[in-house]
Amino acid sequence: MAAILPPAMLGILGGGQLGRMFAVAAKTMGYRVTVLDPDEAAPAADFADRHLCAPFNDPAALEDLAKSCAAVTTEFENVNADAMRLLAKTTRVSPSGDCVAIAQDRIVEKAWIAKAGLPTAPYLAIQSVEDIQVELAPYLPGILKTARLGYDGKGQVRVSTAEEARAAYANLGGQACVLEKMLDLQLEVSAIVTRVSATQCAVFPVAENIHAGGILDESIVPARIKPALAAEAQSMALKLAEALDYVGVLAVEFFVLDDDSLVVNEIAPRPHNSGHYTLTACLTDQFQQQVRAMCGLLPGRTDLLSPVVMVNLLGDVWKDNGGQPNWDVLAEAPNAQLHLYGKKSARPGRKMGHFNVMAATADEALDQARALKDTL
Repeated sequence: MAAILPPAMLGILGGGQLGRMFAVAAKTMGYRVTVLDPDEAAPAADFADRHLCAPFNDPAALEDLAKSCAAVTTEFENVNADAMRLLAKTTRVSPSGDCVAIAQDRIVEKAWIAKAGLPTAPYLAIQSVEDIQVELAPYLPGILKTARLGYDGKGQVRVSTAEEARAAYANLGGQACVLEKMLDLQLEVSAIVTRVSATQCAVFPVAENIHAGGILDESIVPARIKPALAAEAQSMALKLAEALDYVGVLAVEFFVLDDDSLVVNEIAPRPHNSGHYTLTACLTDQFQQQVRAMCGLLPGRTDLLSPVVMVNLLGDVWKDNGGQPNWDVLAEAPNAQLHLYGKKSARPGRKMGHFNVMAATADEALDQARALKDTL
C-alpha cells in the first residue's frame, strides 16, 4: 500500500468533536481536509478546507468525496456503512465499511469478539419476541441494550427479573436487543489500537475509565491495575484488531472482574473519548494515528510522557443563563490543558470539551483534576 503524503486531501464522515480533532491533526501534518456533515454548524468545519453540508448518504456528496479525497475515514460508527463500501470502490477507506457495520450491531459485534477467541459477559441475542421467552436466569440481573444506535448509556435498561426484561423489550418497540448479564466489576478500562497492517501496529497505554450517568466522566492513565493485566488488555485489543483485519484506530473497552480477569465490553471503530488524554500525554495522539493509518504510514510511538487524567466537560457545567464556566482556574494551572469543541450551545449531557491534567502520579493528577472541576 503506497503512502499518501501531504498535501493530499483527506475526507471524514462526521463533523463533531472527533472530526474536529482529526482535522486539527491532519492540518498540522500538512494535509487538507474535507468534512461531510449535514450540520451547518459542525465543529469540524472550523478547521476543514471544505465542508460538504449534506446527509451522509447523499449521492452527490459521496461522489465528490470519492473523487476529491485520497483517503476517507469516519468519526463515528453510526454512519452509513454502505456509503463507506461505495466510497471504497473509488478511494481508500479506513476503517472498512464491513468493520463499521460490525461495530454498529451489538449482536454481530459480540459474535466477532467470540470468533476472535475473547470473552464477553454472558448475553442473549434477541431478534424477536420469541427469543425472550426462553429461560432468562443466566442473564439476570442484566442490562437490556438495543442492538443498534446505542451510545453514552442510551438504549439501555437495567432489569432484575424476567418480567422486567420482557416489559423493557416491549417498551423498546420490539427492536433487536441483547440482554447482557451484569457482572461484579472492579473497574472499567480501555485500550486503543492503531493498525495499518499485520506488522504495523501500536497500542496506547491502558486507561481506567469512570462513568457518570452512562457517560464517560474521567480517564486515569496509567490505569490503576497490575502491569500484567494492562499488558493483557493491550494484547487482547491487538488480537481483536487482527481478527477484524482492521485498518485504522480501534478502541476496545473492557470490564475488569473481581478475580482480575478481563472481558470485552464493546468496540468503537474510531478514536475514543477515553483516548483524549493522548492529546497531552503521549508522543503521538490518537488523531495523528488516525491520519497515519488511513494514509498507510507507520504508526507513531505511543510512549506515555506523564501520568494524566482526562475529565469530560458536559453542558451541565455551563451556567443556566448560558454563561461560560470559570475558565480562570484551568488557565492558571500550568499542568492542565483545556480542549473545547466549538459547539454553539450547551445542554445537559452534551460533550462540550475536556481537560487533561498531568502530574507525577495518576492519583495526584486525579485529585487535582477533581478539585479543578469542582471550581468551574
